[in-house]
Amino acid sequence: MRLSHLQDITGTATRPRYEPAAHGAGIVHLGLGAFHRAHQAVMTDAALSHAGGDWRIIGVSLRSRAVVDALAPQNGLYTVLEHDAAGVTGHVVGAIAQVIAADPAATLKALSAPTTRIVTLTVTEKGYGIDRATGLPDPQNATVAADLEQPDAPSGVLGLLTAALAIRRAKGDAPFTVLCCDNLPDNGRFLQQGVVGFARLYDADLADWIAAHVAFPSSMVDRITPAPSDATRKDALALTGCTDLAAIETEPFTQWVIEDSFPQGRPAWEHGGAIFVEDVAKFEHMKLRMLNGAHSMLAYTGFLAGHPYVRDVMADPALTRLVGRHLDAAAQTLEPLPAIDFATYAAELKDRFKNPAIAHETYQIAMDGTQKLPQRIFAPALHALAHGQDLRPFAFATAMWMRYALGQTEAGAAYDLRDPRAAEIATALNGLPRDGGRISAALHERLTLIPDALAQNDNWRATVAKILSHILTDGVAATIKAEAKL
Repeated sequence: MRLSHLQDITGTATRPRYEPAAHGAGIVHLGLGAFHRAHQAVMTDAALSHAGGDWRIIGVSLRSRAVVDALAPQNGLYTVLEHDAAGVTGHVVGAIAQVIAADPAATLKALSAPTTRIVTLTVTEKGYGIDRATGLPDPQNATVAADLEQPDAPSGVLGLLTAALAIRRAKGDAPFTVLCCDNLPDNGRFLQQGVVGFARLYDADLADWIAAHVAFPSSMVDRITPAPSDATRKDALALTGCTDLAAIETEPFTQWVIEDSFPQGRPAWEHGGAIFVEDVAKFEHMKLRMLNGAHSMLAYTGFLAGHPYVRDVMADPALTRLVGRHLDAAAQTLEPLPAIDFATYAAELKDRFKNPAIAHETYQIAMDGTQKLPQRIFAPALHALAHGQDLRPFAFATAMWMRYALGQTEAGAAYDLRDPRAAEIATALNGLPRDGGRISAALHERLTLIPDALAQNDNWRATVAKILSHILTDGVAATIKAEAKL
């Protein structure tokens, strides 16, 4: 039987402690991927179980139909599997009320509905169409350009949010709160600048109204969520007694730190473990530099070393040592946080990385490197440079990314970089020999990615070039082994 009603469940999976149909939708989520379903939707499910309210979610897949085709026949129900060394448990989530697939008109209608009080987003940085250098809409982005041509019939994130807010303003409806849940520094301010900047390009009064009346709280999210597989669906069947084509798997750990700014109200997310604070930035830096930074380092290094999963990386003693080194170096760049011990946090991260039940692909983590490295690697490296701290862990991560950027394994097999700037990288490297110094110089000088303070620092440049030369001359495994002994 296909999972479609709570009464269908016959296994040990737990179910919501509320009747889903009794609660209306108050949230529209853009970017209906596995992470949202393992994180924000789970916490919304917990909030509904504990405190009720019309806070169910209308989930929107902006481009693909696959997730929606899996969820729609199941009335939005799906199983979340939590894996650890002791085994697997399951919970069926009922928080998703409706799903929309690649339908801009239906999406705009949902956003404009007066019942929508919060819009949450997980679309990845490239999905916004915002130029990080300026904080404004990217004029080279095709979707942004098309939406500016037809602002009343948008299909992109900035266009949809702006058009919906314009409709609500014209009707006298209160604006929704916009809550970015992507791993981006100061993500609320990032999205606010993008939306206000988009509106200002064709309606200055609307832009001023958005700036004055729409809340864009920042948030920090954390939960490792591998891509679902046939094994995921097999486990879901065992735990529910139903076929579940939308099942996902994740780890027991989850974290959500949110700036508490919701003029139109919010779900009781604290019942799912969310932490509400006045300033998210310090927590965000901790996660980006420690967890995400170590993730990027081990992803490039592990992938090149032939380790398909994070758990395989952590089974390699030399790589485990380098992960620990990176975490320690990143922690030294952080301001103290109340009730947070960075050494304890680092130990928790290593335990999470080791989880044998989570098949988190290094290749998956490696994607979109040019979008991730600035905040994960270069920001702490800049702090280390300014404060006389050790640069080598960050230089090592950068050198491994540069080796990954060559797009070929040591055995000669080609792979897709899966990076929005892959063409620029290829152009920068075109015609260069396998020389660490020249490759490093090209990526420092031709890509406008690495901050000037680093790119113009002789010690940083020499360290990156030397490590990259070692990788190209002696191989990834030998470089890892030598680095771990330092």
